[in-house]
Amino acid sequence: MSFHKRLLGAASALGLIGLASANAAPAPAASADAAKPYPAGWGFDAAGMDTKVKPGDDFFRYSNGTYVDNIVIPPDKSVFGPFSILADVARERVQGILREAGRNPVADPKTTEQKLGVYYATFLDEDAAEKRGVAPLQADLDAVKGVKDPISLAKLLGQAQGSFQFNPFGLGIDADPKDPTQNALMMDQGGLGLPDRDYYLKPDFAKKRAAYQAYIAKMLGMIGWPDATAQAAKIVALETDMSKVQWARADRRDPVKTYNAMRIADLAKSAPGVDWAVMFVNAGIPASNIGGRRLIVSEPSAITGMAKIIGATDYDTLRAWLAFHLADNAAPSLTKAFVQASFEFNDHELEGQPQLAERWKRAVGATSHAMGFAIGKIYVAKYFPPSAQARITELTHEVKAAFAERLKHVDWMAPKTREAALRKLNNFEILVGYPKKWRDYGSLVVKPGDLYGNAERAAAFRWQFELHHLDRKVDRDEWLMTPQTVNAYNNPTQVEVVFPAAILQPPFFDPTGDDAVNYGAIGGVIGHEMTHSFDDEGRQFDENGRLHQWWTKEDVSRFQALADRYGKQYDAFEVLPGVHLNGKLTMGENIADLGGLTLGLDAYHASLHGKPAPVVHGLTGDQRVFLGWSQDWREKVRDDAARNYAVVDPHSSPAARVNLPMHNIDAWYKAFDVQPGQKLYLSPEQRVKIW
Repeated sequence: MSFHKRLLGAASALGLIGLASANAAPAPAASADAAKPYPAGWGFDAAGMDTKVKPGDDFFRYSNGTYVDNIVIPPDKSVFGPFSILADVARERVQGILREAGRNPVADPKTTEQKLGVYYATFLDEDAAEKRGVAPLQADLDAVKGVKDPISLAKLLGQAQGSFQFNPFGLGIDADPKDPTQNALMMDQGGLGLPDRDYYLKPDFAKKRAAYQAYIAKMLGMIGWPDATAQAAKIVALETDMSKVQWARADRRDPVKTYNAMRIADLAKSAPGVDWAVMFVNAGIPASNIGGRRLIVSEPSAITGMAKIIGATDYDTLRAWLAFHLADNAAPSLTKAFVQASFEFNDHELEGQPQLAERWKRAVGATSHAMGFAIGKIYVAKYFPPSAQARITELTHEVKAAFAERLKHVDWMAPKTREAALRKLNNFEILVGYPKKWRDYGSLVVKPGDLYGNAERAAAFRWQFELHHLDRKVDRDEWLMTPQTVNAYNNPTQVEVVFPAAILQPPFFDPTGDDAVNYGAIGGVIGHEMTHSFDDEGRQFDENGRLHQWWTKEDVSRFQALADRYGKQYDAFEVLPGVHLNGKLTMGENIADLGGLTLGLDAYHASLHGKPAPVVHGLTGDQRVFLGWSQDWREKVRDDAARNYAVVDPHSSPAARVNLPMHNIDAWYKAFDVQPGQKLYLSPEQRVKIW
């Protein structure tokens, strides 16, 4: 339920396979100027089109081909386009904020601004990190060496929540889908060292597995771990066994199958091999009646299988496994050798990124990760005027009104379900720019010169912040994204859609630009997020965000038949030769793209109030709406990253996000005179209309 990369937990984001700058020549260097790379008063980069391509053969190429051919992915990125460019703009702005915060450094920072300045300056000090060497890791490494029985193992797994230590099980606290007013303790199968179970099990990824094993051996050698090469092989074998019992990523999208409430005592019976009570207590869960504590488990068979494997594994292997992941997690806060080794595998090998990002960029990222909402408060005061918030809020209500009209006329839905759907839409809370209240970082301790300690204390602070929500009512004023994030999200349990300040810029939104382009670009984004509440996952949450079946069986069957037909279009789409999208994994985002573009077009039509659409630069209003959406996705992706995303990303590739929704919309055929025989042509009965 997002526009870019998937968030953990109940909410989803737009996605991080993003937008683009808009010059036909190579993309400009990231700077404040890159925020406005489009012709003033127009908003669309016509020079980036390739009009030699027929719209009906490849609309992505037609609208973006010249731009994509000329765009150069910077060496410190694996993907480049509008999302990346706006993220660069936001990062430079944040850098300015952090520099200003650090103008008068103090030895004992107390204010939020002082902490920001010290955190950033400490990360920048590479020489200090070199001098400290591997020493900062030693206490955590000693804790790993102390793992010798189930109790000590469970203690370390629990303590991992607020440190660099590793826990293969994902713990969290979030709104209970069956009671979305109340927070609940949750656990899922977590992650391993490679991006997905497919990397362990499919022959296509044999090269990546070999590189991973070599990386493990290298890291173990760097921390002085005995028998590094032999232990690396055992670690890969251990994680391969675990991957076999884990659920496939597409299956994890089902909110009903992944809702399994139980007591921790029940978990202990069904999944022996880990002392769960000890783990949870050491994670900070109150010890009183720990066995009776309610827990929602996402993938019970995977948890059982992983626990059994851990319980049967010798402690030499388990300690080496934990030590490697500790070093991998901590690498960005250690010496250049650790930073480089991590980059060479995690970024270069897995995603094809040729060059490590400059240290200042990594410093901005690290400080943002530690104190993002503190930065956001300053960011919106400097860069997000009330006028922008007002116009976007107006647009969201226009799209919402368009969705209401569409829901009233959905012919495959029973009247009773349609009425409930309209109530749900009416309950949407639309949040724009920044949250109503800001996070308090008063308890976070930041020390000059303590790079490792600052990062680990920030991890502990984040976990303590999450723990504070346990057994409490959900706070609807909290956001899951900072205002400087170039993204947006839908939170199904809270029936809300959220648009952070940083995405509300060209090419998504240009207040001086053409209305039709804006309706296709930001209007499509707004509609995308709203549609997530009615995609194959979001539709299962009712008007109050509660997970239950509020549709008739017949409605479910009709919806699923449409979704399955639509998914097959994506299954057939090749990202690279032999690499296909997974229509089941990407289903929610694909439905949201189709709904978003349709709603953007509907809202544009409504805005005309019956008047004919003006022709601008020789293009009709409908043509400009479709071009505005397409311009959002004019992105180039490195091959390794594209292969990775095809396995792990619930968002489809850029060209698919343009071509496939469009060729299901009747108005697109009329707008561009798309005829039978052209590659994207679907006969009317083949076109899928869901919302």
